Amino acid sequence: QVQLVESGGGLVQAGGSLRLSCAASGSIFRINAMGWYRQSPGKERELVAVITSVGNTNYADSVKGRFTVSGDNAKRMVYLQMNKLKPDDTAVYYCNVKYTSTRFTADDVWGQGTQVTVSS
Repeated sequence: QVQLVESGGGLVQAGGSLRLSCAASGSIFRINAMGWYRQSPGKERELVAVITSVGNTNYADSVKGRFTVSGDNAKRMVYLQMNKLKPDDTAVYYCNVKYTSTRFTADDVWGQGTQVTVSS
């Protein structure tokens, strides 16, 4: 069984910064990709940023140049540095990890979500 624990959300003024962290634990043989998604009321969950095991990254257009995703496979951690935050960034942010289990099956797991609120 694999679990994710997220931290770092909170309330910040527009223009400010926050850093989210996510720690994975459990029966992981190899992490294939780690990323962040977000969901605001009335909207579907959307990709924010993802990083693969070899360091390739992909960002939503709305966060390019402001957010940076990074990962540490050895520590099974993924981070999201969010700068120049805007009220539109307000959402629940979810960590997602795609991995190969110790039984050599491909799977993914979601964190419990952390609230990010940006005030104007």
